[in-house]
Amino acid sequence: MGLITETNAQYYSGQQLFSALTAVVNPTFICTFNTSVVSAYDNIGAQISQSSNYTIFLDGIAQAENLSYVSDTVNNIITLTGTYTATNVYVQLKQPAINSNYNSYAYISLKDIVNNFIVGYVGIDKIIPRVKRSDVIFHAKRGLQEFSYDTLKSIKSQELTIPPSLSVPIPQDYVNYVRVSWVDNQGVQHIIYPVNNTTTNPYSLPIQDGEGVPTQNNYGQNNLADQSETEQRWQTNNTDNIVGDGDMENMYVFDYAWWKLNYGRRFGLEPQISQENGWFSINERLGTFSFSSDLANKLIVLEYISDGLAYDLDTKIPKMAEDAMYAHIAYSIIASRTNVQEFQVARFK
Repeated sequence: MGLITETNAQYYSGQQLFSALTAVVNPTFICTFNTSVVSAYDNIGAQISQSSNYTIFLDGIAQAENLSYVSDTVNNIITLTGTYTATNVYVQLKQPAINSNYNSYAYISLKDIVNNFIVGYVGIDKIIPRVKRSDVIFHAKRGLQEFSYDTLKSIKSQELTIPPSLSVPIPQDYVNYVRVSWVDNQGVQHIIYPVNNTTTNPYSLPIQDGEGVPTQNNYGQNNLADQSETEQRWQTNNTDNIVGDGDMENMYVFDYAWWKLNYGRRFGLEPQISQENGWFSINERLGTFSFSSDLANKLIVLEYISDGLAYDLDTKIPKMAEDAMYAHIAYSIIASRTNVQEFQVARFK
């Protein structure tokens, strides 16, 4: 049996046809999309999310979202409440759901990885006679995390605008950043550099007395300032003073006169500060990305990596890495057991 169950219309257009209805009460629609259907309403008509990812059409008329709900999330079954008669019946996925379904065949779910491993590697006369399913799930998740950091295509990105506060929250599923850049009117990216040693974001802001000793409140805890003075100075500075973007006519930098004494005087510059794309830092105290003052109101793209486990859509593995995942799970299970010969452990390393 082939692995592709969707028709071309389902894959490319996100549309599935159903049989005609003749005075059918609460008709159900078994969807065979690779994408799970999601309803914004439950079985009593209460709204549980912003919008559904599908629309039901009866004779070309779109049915209201609050009239249907997903009655079986495992088998992708939609129930439409009421009595209906229609000749042309179909379910249409919305565009974001269609887009998420593209290229889905290139991936295998973490659930299938676990099931396939238990079938292929666990049992009598196999290298792993028995194992708990929970152990397989644990090692599969750990493998997905490690693969996401340096092997799998796991880079995510957000398009944001830097507000006047010069900071944006760290993404919810963030693990580490890859690149931060601002985008000009032509759509061209300009790399924003990390501040490194140029400035810093203090983690603690104790208020000191006249002797320089931190003061405490009635509960014995340090009194903390609301605003870092270091950050405030950085946000209000003139970045031209850092990069040396001054009046070239009066700096004699390119002056070829007077026996060439001034020509090429600005040597030994550091790339970190010899640029006009701005800087960013990660403020661990506030949980934000902070930016230099020259980037206010600019459009930026924040690229980062996650661990592949934050959302259901993340828990999928490229089929090109499927066998590597099985090998990782097998090795991790065998290596963590007692009374296993070293040559058996090395076999799966």
